[in-house]
Amino acid sequence: MYKKIMVATDGSTLSKKAVTHAINLAQLSGAELVALKVVPRYPQSYFEGGMVLPASDVGRIEKQWTEHSQTIVDAVAKSGSAKGVTVKAITSKSDLVSDAIIAAAKKHKCDLIVMASHGRKGIKRVLLGSETHQVLTHSTVPVLVLR
Repeated sequence: MYKKIMVATDGSTLSKKAVTHAINLAQLSGAELVALKVVPRYPQSYFEGGMVLPASDVGRIEKQWTEHSQTIVDAVAKSGSAKGVTVKAITSKSDLVSDAIIAAAKKHKCDLIVMASHGRKGIKRVLLGSETHQVLTHSTVPVLVLR
């Protein structure tokens, strides 16, 4: 059925549910799993009065975020290994999470993307956005959404 499944995670409780489903689906179908965590870049403020951090601090913060993200995908790999699933743990640095997910799915030749959605509606969706909706709208790879 599936040969390579990507699971996008941010380490939250809801995304852990998606990880569990992705591991089980990979186990059932004999597929390889690609675990992805997108790391944001440190926001730069160009507005007058905005606090500007020295480049060394920005670099340190981005390094911490990258290391934390790697810890999250390594935990997915460990969980997958325990169930006999081969997991490739990767991180991607981007401010555009949905674009990074779609690009990684293409790069790694995945035939399914698994991700969670909070199911926000109305003003919350407008203010907080929906990466899942963007992936659903723009991906050519099938997407399994869990809530």
